[in-house]
Amino acid sequence: MAIQPSREVLDELDEKVAKYLAISMNCAQTSFIVLKEQFNLDDGAILKALTPFPGIALRGETCGAVIGSMMALGLLYGRETLDDQQGFLASLSPARTFCYRFEKELGSTMCGDILEAKFGKRYNLADPAQVAEWQGAGALDKCMAVVKIAVRIAAEIITEKK
Repeated sequence: MAIQPSREVLDELDEKVAKYLAISMNCAQTSFIVLKEQFNLDDGAILKALTPFPGIALRGETCGAVIGSMMALGLLYGRETLDDQQGFLASLSPARTFCYRFEKELGSTMCGDILEAKFGKRYNLADPAQVAEWQGAGALDKCMAVVKIAVRIAAEIITEKK
């Protein structure tokens, strides 16, 4: 059974997701920065590196909220050296748990699949006309819900491991 962060922590995470997603419209960066702040992670240049990751360059591939959350988990549970096979194997448990829970909640880790489930269709987010249509269909609120789910799942995993 998942250990839940406190109601106050979950509410705080939700507020940060709303704040940062409204500013950036970038699920990868939003999910990462919220977890980075909550768990005092050192990000180096990760936030900048996550810029093109919503749907993997807007191609409908892996959801940016998955990528940003996995980056945060990697900072906490990843190996320090390339030859640390034990560290690599240990990092897989939280990562796979995250993916399993996210997929169970949303049906997929793929941006295009999630868009289709939330909006009833897929959008080409590299096409300005489709971006306008997506935004008019409630993009901020619907995608914010996805990012909140990702951040909460990652926070549960981090809380369980502490």
